[in-house]
Order: sequence, then structure tokens, then C-alpha cells
Amino acid sequence: QVHLLESGGGLVQAGEFLRLSCVISGRTLSGLKIGWFRQAPGKEREFVAVIDWSDGDRDYADSVKGRFTVGRDNAGNMVHLHLFRVNAEDTATYYCAAAVRGLPTAQDDYAFWGQGTQVTVSS
Repeated sequence: QVHLLESGGGLVQAGEFLRLSCVISGRTLSGLKIGWFRQAPGKEREFVAVIDWSDGDRDYADSVKGRFTVGRDNAGNMVHLHLFRVNAEDTATYYCAAAVRGLPTAQDDYAFWGQGTQVTVSS
């Protein structure tokens, strides 16, 4: 099993920056794809970003392209999600998840999930 733990959420003002982190444990990260999803109150969970740990390939949802970046921290077995110029639509619980094939954007392709970290954007 793969264990994931998110951190870094909190209250942030619109237009500002926030970094979320995901610590992965339980197995080597080689071969894993680490995705980020978010779920706002009353809305369905949606794909945000994914990174292939082995080669660094990335993909982003259209809604966050140009504002969010995902990166890896090899030394700490972590994946970070950088949120630039946040807006009210970014308010959600953010989850990291692990998949083992492809570079997936579908929720069902991820077998392992973290607990989530709350991001609230104020104005």
C-alpha cells in the first residue's frame, strides 16, 4: 500500500500564492504517478494536476494551466503543488493520490489517496 499525506492548506487571500505538499511513503516512488485533485463544497471532485515521478512528465487541468505547477522533491519523497494567483474558485479540499500506470486524469485510475488539506481563498 501507498500512504500519502497532504499539508500546506489554509486561508489565503485572492491573488496570492500557496504551496501544498504531499509526502509519499510505503514504497519507492519509482513507477508512481502522483496526482492532485480538489473538491469544493457541493461539487464533484475534479482533477488538478499529475506528475510522473520517474521522468517528470506533467499534466494539468485546463482550469489551472498557467497558474498551478506540480513538482517533485526527490530528497523528501514529496510532491508539491504550487498555487499562484489563487481565486475564489480554488477554494476546495485538495487531495493527492497515487496511480501506477500512464499519466491519468481520471479519479478511478488512482488507487491510493491522502486525507486532503483545505484551501480557503478569501477576498
